[in-house]
Amino acid sequence: MKTIIFVCHGSICRSPAAAFIAKQYLKEQGRDKEFNILIRATSSEEIGNDVYPPMKRELYRRGITMYPHAATRIRQIDYENADYIFCMDDENYYSLLRQLDNHKGIIYRINKYTPSIYEIEDPWYTGRYEKVCDEITDCIHDIFANI
Repeated sequence: MKTIIFVCHGSICRSPAAAFIAKQYLKEQGRDKEFNILIRATSSEEIGNDVYPPMKRELYRRGITMYPHAATRIRQIDYENADYIFCMDDENYYSLLRQLDNHKGIIYRINKYTPSIYEIEDPWYTGRYEKVCDEITDCIHDIFANI
């Protein structure tokens, strides 16, 4: 089983959305037993908090199954146990490189296989939850077509 970690700044919008979308997609594809999906933050600002309500509403609107969530900051042990770490934007990427010893070279931007998407904006600031979920969904499909 491969472990994939989705990471964003606070782990209350983008990374939980990516994880829940990925879990549902993998289940639909009959591949859910192949992957352990985790959610982490680069910051400690939202530690312990659930998914932000507007993101919950968007996921619910899409019929995405949500699981209990409490934001957790990423640690080196998470990195050591992971096969892939996908973050949402350049800020997260460089934050991860500062926080973790990337000796395995497994930290990527979520758009690694979706070059038409530059990065996943933070809807906490922009309010564009639908757009963010659309882009995350595209990235998730491309990730699992390639790993």
